[in-house]
Amino acid sequence: MKTSRRKVIQNMLAGSAAVAAAPFLKANAAPQSTHMLKGNIHHSVCRWCFSDTPLDVLCATAKEIGLVGIDLVGPKDWDTLKKYNLVSTMCNGAEISLTKGWNDPQYHAQLIKNYTEHIELVAAAGYTNLICFSGSRNGMQDEVGLQNCADGLKQIMSLAEKKGVVIHMELLNSKVDHKDYMCDKTPWGVELCKRIGSPNFKLLYDIYHMQIDEGDVIHTIRTYHPYIGHYHTAGVPGRHEIDETQELYYPAIMKAILATGFQQYVAQEFIPASADKLGSLKKAIQICDV
Repeated sequence: MKTSRRKVIQNMLAGSAAVAAAPFLKANAAPQSTHMLKGNIHHSVCRWCFSDTPLDVLCATAKEIGLVGIDLVGPKDWDTLKKYNLVSTMCNGAEISLTKGWNDPQYHAQLIKNYTEHIELVAAAGYTNLICFSGSRNGMQDEVGLQNCADGLKQIMSLAEKKGVVIHMELLNSKVDHKDYMCDKTPWGVELCKRIGSPNFKLLYDIYHMQIDEGDVIHTIRTYHPYIGHYHTAGVPGRHEIDETQELYYPAIMKAILATGFQQYVAQEFIPASADKLGSLKKAIQICDV
């Protein structure tokens, strides 16, 4: 059965907004690895892809293989990350859902409330990154959704700037996984960044998703890298391992990312097809450690 990211994330987010944060490890101080990696890439992994692995086990494995943190972890699990000297490399919990997002003004009041609260939590924990989503089109023209997103997000950006939190809108494909999602092309997301006009608003460039919807991954990274603050990986097709079983060549992609001067996080977001799931994660880090 194909795993639904939407369902897994919704289950993981339940109740996270009410959890208070304490001063934890600063995100900009990358933890020391016990594994000898090259140090050029700050590696992470998305929690939902290993949702059947206890978080303590995933954290211990992350430290063993040299990851600096775990993506898509909300406030209720930050204490566990702290035990292992890991950071929440992309915080979540403020969003309503992938389909109900900033492009629809009917959700702005709730989103502004959620993000105001979570920006405070993220900053208090010493973290930097918080995810957001455009929402589905539902018949809306791209220009209308673009302006709606800009109008809504501008209302939280002054707080984000004050607290040192970067809001990232994720690019998702609307062809296979997230039908009707609006932020499905890099130029649309770049235009949103320009309209918001804040250094604390960036794009989360998901390599898997953008290979499906627009291709030309390396050229896109080279062209639009000033607007990209975070990367996700996965194999195409199928969203599985990033090895020789799929069409993307990740060593070249990672080298292209490094060549832009990128110094933030690259998170593995593949769904392991192998029975040895943590073994697949270790191999993915080795592939991407250029």
